[in-house]
Amino acid sequence: MRRASSILVLAALAITAPSVVGWPAGVPRLPTVLHEGWAYVELDRLAETIRTKLDATPSSIQAYLRIPGHTVTLTRNWAQVLVDGKPVVLDAPVRVLEGIWLAPHSFVERVMPKLAAAAPAMAASAPAPPLAVSAPPPVLPRTAPAGSDVTLQELRFRSYPSFTRVVLETSAAVTHRPEPGGARDARIRVMGLAGSARAVEVRDGFVDEVRLERAGADAVVRVVFDGAPGELRASALADPPRLVLDFMRPGAAAGGDARATTTPLRIMVLDAGHGGHDPGATGPTGLLEKELVLNVTRRVARLVEEQLGIRILLSRDGDHFVPLRDRTSFANRAQADVFVSIHANAHHEVASEGVETYFLSSEATDNAARQVAALENSVVQLEKPTARGRADVVKTILWDLAQSEFQEESSRLAEVVQDSMTRSLSIPSRGVKQAGFYVLGGAAMPAILIEIGFVTNPKEERKLRDPRYRDDIARAIAAGLAEYKRAWDQRLRQALGRLK
Repeated sequence: MRRASSILVLAALAITAPSVVGWPAGVPRLPTVLHEGWAYVELDRLAETIRTKLDATPSSIQAYLRIPGHTVTLTRNWAQVLVDGKPVVLDAPVRVLEGIWLAPHSFVERVMPKLAAAAPAMAASAPAPPLAVSAPPPVLPRTAPAGSDVTLQELRFRSYPSFTRVVLETSAAVTHRPEPGGARDARIRVMGLAGSARAVEVRDGFVDEVRLERAGADAVVRVVFDGAPGELRASALADPPRLVLDFMRPGAAAGGDARATTTPLRIMVLDAGHGGHDPGATGPTGLLEKELVLNVTRRVARLVEEQLGIRILLSRDGDHFVPLRDRTSFANRAQADVFVSIHANAHHEVASEGVETYFLSSEATDNAARQVAALENSVVQLEKPTARGRADVVKTILWDLAQSEFQEESSRLAEVVQDSMTRSLSIPSRGVKQAGFYVLGGAAMPAILIEIGFVTNPKEERKLRDPRYRDDIARAIAAGLAEYKRAWDQRLRQALGRLK
């Protein structure tokens, strides 16, 4: 009954859309529904066209399409999918509506032909599913009304180990084209983009700065490099409209979970939350989260370096303020393999207790997880306005799509550390959860956030003040990281063995 009622809802949405044009050859034409201004197709029907099944439930975070030799990984509410581990950016996010997984029409155009070509016998023998409604065309991004200016809402950048990303958020969708550049710069013309010239310093060892220059009615994005220009990979995304320009470092390979099976675990960044004029949570007798977590983080660093031989870098090693985005940018520049952010919890119900571990998702596990993320994300209000931008944390996370490549590995890391803490500390486990933590959003590596206890609980605050208990917490985290490294090393040995 769920399927039937859901189809009625989706069909009702599709009735308002016109008929489809430009459906890829070799892929049977399917009903397309209109959602949030974009054309979507049901993923389970797409799966039928290549004689497979969609591996997902309505509550899943990720869905999988598998045929021999190929796997496509889709993450709900993300506009990037992985095809055999390689990212493909779509023009709209994957959605789950009325329990049915939906992919934007760009998925049909960019991914399905590859799968159909990889399984020609299956595709040829698959009967075309019956059409319930006339199929609508792909819906183009919303554009500005005729005669109105498209304005730049924000120009931002993020540095990753293998590329530097420049994002232009605009008031409406724009078109662009690359233009000839110099020996050390790249130029992209953005048609009809209004606004004054500006420049943003990057200085990440690859890109020196980004300049927005006027060219009549258009704007030109000029990216100045320290050395040779990098290869440009451009894509347009929606909600909000933005142009994403990725410049690949020469000789760098794309990241992803594959790193965990092809390279040793060498560098780990430990991030003590808060600091400086951001005290974090405060306990009933005045215990400050910023002091607690810095002390515990230093203890973890010492143990991990001594026991595992991993190089540990601290995002802060003193009582000073570090903007949230700078924490993962620091890890990216260091080409770290793992990022661990350590925090202490707070709640208006003083009896709240236990430990929990998070990995990044745009969709929170539950309302409690959403509240924890909102509390940690509120730190952005303490940053300078120029660094904070519009302070729309959820959209900022969705802008930086790199973490979606590491979601599975981050989940694995979170499970191992959470299990170690609850076993070692004999403390209630609040579980592994997911939520939209700004501090995790830009990490180009497996990344987790640990809440080591509630400073607002008088009993836990007393324990958290005890140096011996802090040692216990540090040993528990270090033991979890050691277990994770053993699993990493085992997968590395297996991968190297297959290459022999």
